[in-house]
Amino acid sequence: MDVTASILSPAHRQLALVELAEQKFDLLVIGGGVTGAGVALDASSRGLSVALVEMRDWAAGTSSRSGKLFHGGLRYLEQFNFGLVREALHERGLMLEKLCPHLVHPIEFIYPLKHRVWERAYMGAGLFLYDTIGGAGAVPRHKHLSRVQVLERAPGLNPKGMIGGISFFDAQVDDSRHTMELVRTAAAYGAVVASALKVVGVSHDSHGAVDGVEVRDLESGNSILISARHVINATGVWTDEIQKLACGTSDFSVQASKGVHILVPRDKIDSTVSVFVRAEDSVLFIRTWGNHWLIGTTDTAWNNELDHPAATSTDIEYLLRNVNAVLNVALTEADIDGVYAGLRPLIKGQVIKGHSGATSDLSREHVVETPIPGFTTITGGKYTTYRVMAADAVNESLKQLNSRGELLDTPESNTQDIPLIGARDLDQATLELYDQAKSLGLRAGEMDRLLGRYGSMTRELVKLIKFRPELGQPIAGGGGYLRVEALYAVTHEGALHIDDVLTRRTHLSIETPDQGVEAAGEVAEIMGAELGWTPERKAMELQHYLDRVAAELAAHQVPDDAGAQAKRNLVKDVRLSRN
Repeated sequence: MDVTASILSPAHRQLALVELAEQKFDLLVIGGGVTGAGVALDASSRGLSVALVEMRDWAAGTSSRSGKLFHGGLRYLEQFNFGLVREALHERGLMLEKLCPHLVHPIEFIYPLKHRVWERAYMGAGLFLYDTIGGAGAVPRHKHLSRVQVLERAPGLNPKGMIGGISFFDAQVDDSRHTMELVRTAAAYGAVVASALKVVGVSHDSHGAVDGVEVRDLESGNSILISARHVINATGVWTDEIQKLACGTSDFSVQASKGVHILVPRDKIDSTVSVFVRAEDSVLFIRTWGNHWLIGTTDTAWNNELDHPAATSTDIEYLLRNVNAVLNVALTEADIDGVYAGLRPLIKGQVIKGHSGATSDLSREHVVETPIPGFTTITGGKYTTYRVMAADAVNESLKQLNSRGELLDTPESNTQDIPLIGARDLDQATLELYDQAKSLGLRAGEMDRLLGRYGSMTRELVKLIKFRPELGQPIAGGGGYLRVEALYAVTHEGALHIDDVLTRRTHLSIETPDQGVEAAGEVAEIMGAELGWTPERKAMELQHYLDRVAAELAAHQVPDDAGAQAKRNLVKDVRLSRN
C-alpha cells in the first residue's frame, strides 16, 4: 500500500474528478461517513475498483456528531441483545489493539449506585458479561467500589443517596478523524474518492438495473456521469432520498433520531474519571474529552430536514437537568462551551421486543437490502460496528453481481487485519518523533496530542514544520491546535472550506467558548494562501462561518425542533448554499 497515494490535496481531487468521469467502476459507494468509507476500504482492499462520493465533507453528517465512543452498548444487555453487544465489543477490541490505537483509547467510567444489594448484583452481573462476551482483555475488567472510593475519585458527585459504585471501561474515539483516516486508507488501496459531489440522478441499463449515477460538483457546478457495475447506498439518514432516485421499492424506511451533546470545561466537574448515569428515559455519559467534559445524549425522533439538525433549548435543558441530578455543584447554560446535534439512522418498525417504540427503543441492528438490481442499501447499525456493516454490504453486492453473471474473483473481507494509515509503523514513528519534539520547538504535550490525532502521519506534519517553522505555533484563539494542522487539513485531508477545518479536522467549533470565531481569521489566511483565495473569497468564507455560528446559537434559544431548524437553516453548508 502506498500511503502517499492517499494524500487528498486539491490537485488530487481534480484528478479524481477526471477518473470518475472516464472509468467504469466495480462498485460506486454513495456517502462519505464511517459506513461508506468502511465499504470503500473493504471493497478496495479486496482488489475491486471503487469510487466513493460524498455530498459535503467527509464525516459531515452523523459521523462527526456521534457519541464518540467505540462501545458495546451496556444498555443493550438489558434489552437481551447479546449478539449486538458481542459484535460491538469484538470490534472495540480490534480498534484498540490493532486497527487504530492512536485514535481509540480506553476510558474509565463510574456507575454510581443508589440501591443496596439488588442494584450492585444486577449491574455487576451485566458488567461481568460486558467484560467477557466479546471484548475480554481489551480493557480492564469492572471493579466494585465503596461510597468512599467513589467520592475519592469523583468528589463532584452528589453523595446524597449514593451507597457505592462500579468502575468499568469502554473506549473513546475522535469520530471525524477516524472517518477521515478510513477514507485515506481506502484511497491508499486504490479507491477514487471525492467530496462535494451530490448525487442528483441514478441511471439504469436496458434491463432496468442501476449502472451509475449523475453527480453535481458543488464546487464548480459541473455535472459528471459515473458508471459502475453496482452502486451501494451508504447515506445514513439520507437513505430513503437516494433510494427514491434509484426507483427502488424497499421493505423498510429510516427514522432519524436526534442526539444532542454539550461540552463544559473540565474544572466545572470535580472528577478524575467519567461517569455513567441513568437519565429520565435512557442513559447519560459524562466523559472526559481533552480539556472538556462531553455530556450526552438525547434520543428523540427528528422529522425535519436532514442537512442541519439543530439542538433546542429543550434539549440543552434536558441534559443539564439530568447531569445536575448527580452533581453537587449544578451546571448552567453559561458553563457550556459547545453544543452539537447529530442524527442516527434507525430502521422504522424494528422495535425492541417489549418496548414502546420511542426512538430509544428502536433497534440498533443494521439492514442490507438490494431493492433493485445493481443497487444495494446498507443502513442502521452503530458507529462501532461499521466494519461489519461494510463487509456485509460488499458481500451482498458481490452476490448480486455474480447472480447477474458478472463474476468477480474476490477474496473474503480482511479489514480486521488492515490498520488505518496512522496506525502503520506507529511505535517506530512515536520514538522518532519524541526525539525530534524539542528541536522543533514543540511544547510539552504537543507531540502527544499530535500523535493522538494523526498517529504515524505526524511525520508529515513535522516535515511541514521543519520547512516552515512558523507552522509549529498555536493558532490564535485555537485552543492549542497548531497552524500546521490547518495547512495539513488542506494539503493532505481534502478540506475546502473553513467549516471543514474548524468543525471536523479540528473541533474548535465546540471546544472554545466563541465556537472558533477568533481562530477562524487565522485559519482563513492559511487556507486562502494554499487554495488561492482572492481577498473577496476569503472574506466570504470567513463571513459564512461567523453567520453559521450565529445561526446555531440562535437555534439553541428555541424550544422546538421546527423553530430551531428554521433558525439554523438561515445559514446552510457553504456547498449547499451555493447550489
